[in-house]
Amino acid sequence: MANKLNIKKGDLVQVIAGARQSRGGDRGKQGKVLAVYPERNRVLVEGVNRVIKHKKATQTQAGGTAGGRETHEAPIHVSNVALVDPKDNKPTRVGYREESVERDGRTKTIRVRFSRRTGEEI
Repeated sequence: MANKLNIKKGDLVQVIAGARQSRGGDRGKQGKVLAVYPERNRVLVEGVNRVIKHKKATQTQAGGTAGGRETHEAPIHVSNVALVDPKDNKPTRVGYREESVERDGRTKTIRVRFSRRTGEEI
């Protein structure tokens, strides 16, 4: 069973745990969420947790492809990132509230994510 996460694909998040940038870590970096893996409680963040993969040179029919070292982003645990508040660009917790919206003459109740820091809708 997959867990419910407060972070979605496309959100802007900030790393809040780990080594500081002055020590070669990623804490304090901000990036966009590229993918969410709720079954493993992990998210893939652009420009964060970059790892080097060594790729072997392969021979194909059309021609050879070069091998070497490639850098990729690796997934990071969702507890180590926090959503960035759109108002002041600082990390915040996520809350949910129900709002009634009128569409086509009907009142509908929808759940809306909001920033606990400023109360602004996300």
